[in-house]
Amino acid sequence: MLTDVDLPAPGLLWTRWATLSAALTGIGYADVWFVDERGAHHDDHGGSWARLALVDGARAVLFGYDRDHSATVDADPPIDVLTGAPEWLPWDDLTALAEADRLGFVVWHAEGRWSRTRYRDGLSDGLTHTVAPVLSTEATLQELAEVVHEWGRHELRTPAARDEVRSAGEDLLTAAVRGEITGSSFERLLGRLTEPALDLRAALFAAGRGGLTAGTRPPRIAPGERPPMRRVRRLSQGEHDRLVWAAMQDAAELNRPEPPGTAELEALAAWMRERSPQQDGRCTVLAYADATSLSVQGGKHPPAESPDGPRFGTFQQISALVRNLRRAESDPRYGRWLFLRVQTTPTAILVERRYDSWPKWWADDGVSGPWRTNLHEEMAGRSPQWRPAWVRLLDPEVAYRPAG
Repeated sequence: MLTDVDLPAPGLLWTRWATLSAALTGIGYADVWFVDERGAHHDDHGGSWARLALVDGARAVLFGYDRDHSATVDADPPIDVLTGAPEWLPWDDLTALAEADRLGFVVWHAEGRWSRTRYRDGLSDGLTHTVAPVLSTEATLQELAEVVHEWGRHELRTPAARDEVRSAGEDLLTAAVRGEITGSSFERLLGRLTEPALDLRAALFAAGRGGLTAGTRPPRIAPGERPPMRRVRRLSQGEHDRLVWAAMQDAAELNRPEPPGTAELEALAAWMRERSPQQDGRCTVLAYADATSLSVQGGKHPPAESPDGPRFGTFQQISALVRNLRRAESDPRYGRWLFLRVQTTPTAILVERRYDSWPKWWADDGVSGPWRTNLHEEMAGRSPQWRPAWVRLLDPEVAYRPAG
């Protein structure tokens, strides 16, 4: 199912984009908004990006990803933003990005309208956040003013100075629409800068590459070809996590020997008795740990906070003691435990370790749990006979299905 998208015409988007590219290139920033033989690009160097390509046959495609606002990538259940997309898109680029969870939006223009896959109302794909400076003339003029003020480090202290920059930006955009940008267009806007100073030759070269100078044309790409088969998510990241966690909760422990007593266990128990909430030696610690993460949940008798200690001091102390114990109890054959419950009394230590399963005493909120990459690392460190059956679910391919 497709839906129409309200966006400016491809030629207008392109002109604004290429104008920003030329202006920034002219002052030494050639990798933020830029044009090459594959189209117009934007990269904020913080994880967000977009690309606009003009395609032979009076068509266009706009696609990209916003690190903060492309909720389509993490949608639960998953969304295939290429469902119903036409044959002529640059499929080689798009499928690789989609498989890497780096494709937040794809919109295409043909027969006078922009279209995209329909997804549920209110779900952000990141398009308007990523390419906002080219979505209206006003936004582009504001961005050109930013080129002067922010990128060019030139103070605009008076209303007259700001008006002059706006007028110069308007003239530059008008010349760009006509494909008649000249050196004077850039000099009026950027000639006021000193550090960085305008490199007129670089600005004109970028403008020509974008088809904004006399005798030049914007680059176009050949139509693509839809692959006969591609990998499409059938499980979102969250669904894949929950599949693994459910299998862990259903799993039984393999029959391995209990580790011998260690000084590290005695040290943990001594600390727990000192932090007994009723000061009677009874204390409970519940922990999950792997090579890179550790979390703690409250038990029946959680350790008391030290009134004189630093913030998070109790957690930091538990973390150190639990990690020391886990390291001491590791075995090169059957690996290391993942979940731990320790209960102390004045005279006893009760310990339950879970190597292969998620215990009932560890609460599951359906959102947070062991990271699959961490679990994979833990399982890879064990001999094959000590790996539980759910290990096969850690394979990333479990989350995908083939689609024609």
